[in-house]
Amino acid sequence: MDKVLVSACLMGRPVRYDGRAKPVDDALLDRWRTEGRLVVHCPEVAGGLPVPRPPAEIEPGATAADVLDGRAGILTPDGDDVTAYFVAGARAALAFALDRGVTVAVLKASSPSCGFHEVYDGTFTGRRRAGRGVTAHLLAEHGIAVFDEHGIGAADARLRGVGDTAVQGRTTS
Repeated sequence: MDKVLVSACLMGRPVRYDGRAKPVDDALLDRWRTEGRLVVHCPEVAGGLPVPRPPAEIEPGATAADVLDGRAGILTPDGDDVTAYFVAGARAALAFALDRGVTVAVLKASSPSCGFHEVYDGTFTGRRRAGRGVTAHLLAEHGIAVFDEHGIGAADARLRGVGDTAVQGRTTS
């Protein structure tokens, strides 16, 4: 049975930078739990970051691929470089997912780790830009279908083999 990696903060675990969770109440998550499909993980904690911690964003203009290739970094508002933690967390998430037979991931939108469609723009002003977080990018590059919390229905369709399985992310209504 295909497994679903879900960001720990979406499952109610207080692992976000601010020490809080962003729980999602969704019948599909409940069904996946009952079916034994859920694999819960926080790449930032797995990479060694504490809770709470300063917020962090990918450098302005850089991509997740740039970060993973060592051409860019992930910084806090004070300029502290936390790139190594994010890269280690992304690699840990990939190993964790592959070890458990994960084929689909539902990750937290906009995060420098987990964002799939957009991330914060690196200016710490709350603005977002198109792009992926490092974990979302690495998982997708290794064939795992990545969705955010707004695309749980699409993730379920992917698991069931319904519709266009190449389309990942948000659902539209």
